[in-house]
Amino acid sequence: MSRDHGFHPVRITRIVDETPDVRTFTLDTEFPYRAGQFMTFRVRGTLRSYSMSSCPDTDGELRVTVKRVPGGLVSGWMHEQLRPGDVLEATRPSGSFCLREDAGGRPLVAYAGGSGITPVFSLVKSALATTGRPVRLLTAHRSAADAIFSGELDALAAGRPGRLRLHHHLDDRDGLVDAASVLELAGGPADFYLCGPEPFMALVEETLSAHGVAEERIFVERFTPSNGTAPAPAARPAEGTVTVVLRGQRRSVPQRSGETLLQSARRAGFTPPFSCESGDCATCMARLTAGEAKMRVNNALDADEVAEGHVLTCQAEPSTTDVTVEYED
Repeated sequence: MSRDHGFHPVRITRIVDETPDVRTFTLDTEFPYRAGQFMTFRVRGTLRSYSMSSCPDTDGELRVTVKRVPGGLVSGWMHEQLRPGDVLEATRPSGSFCLREDAGGRPLVAYAGGSGITPVFSLVKSALATTGRPVRLLTAHRSAADAIFSGELDALAAGRPGRLRLHHHLDDRDGLVDAASVLELAGGPADFYLCGPEPFMALVEETLSAHGVAEERIFVERFTPSNGTAPAPAARPAEGTVTVVLRGQRRSVPQRSGETLLQSARRAGFTPPFSCESGDCATCMARLTAGEAKMRVNNALDADEVAEGHVLTCQAEPSTTDVTVEYED
């Protein structure tokens, strides 16, 4: 039987203003989760994923932290409209941006830009509470007024002298983060965790790779979904068809090489569900009822679900001539 990827009502119990454009929402739920995971919310028909800033090893309440994005359909509505007592629809927590079980005593080195501190904060708390690993963390914000969780992080460092090494980088004081700043924390074998704006993560990842850090020791969290309206990438036609069944409608389009089932569904005129588009959240999950498809990345479905024919449509490409995929209502 498939795991529960459906939406459930969750009630807001408290709202905390972290900065002028960042709020933390405490949720009345007993969902189990791991540090670094996220939940996907359905707001007025639109899906968005937000990470937990709480940690199951240290915090008694589940909290998600949301930065208001200029023009953001969901984040703006959550900031403007939600009050304690309101109920949202959300999936159970998921995601693979978590502490590795084989980490042993390797140091945890993390780089968090802006609201990317949200899952990293959860990871740091978990590592400090459940392991003896040294933790080194660089946070990058535009200014002190924009620095999320800076006070809580300072308190963690003060309470664990020698365990948590912090570097608060402020753009208006220090300029933009550069390779030297990245390498200042990078010495020696470690597990490296990155979350933040794409240019920030690209700089960190490229710097670490050039420094000789193995790809399997770098863990990146990205939530940069497309708007769902972009055309499919230019690609040569492939023989065969993709048939999509969604909300009781069935449509078929010719296959295009290099195109995912999610892109094919959009090309067929559907607005299929999606969120992370990185193979982590299962929001786009559907079931193959004919043909086969291969997933580029799968960090959300377990072996039983894959055996039942479920795929992440954002990652699945047809591997047979004709494919039919059905979204569950």
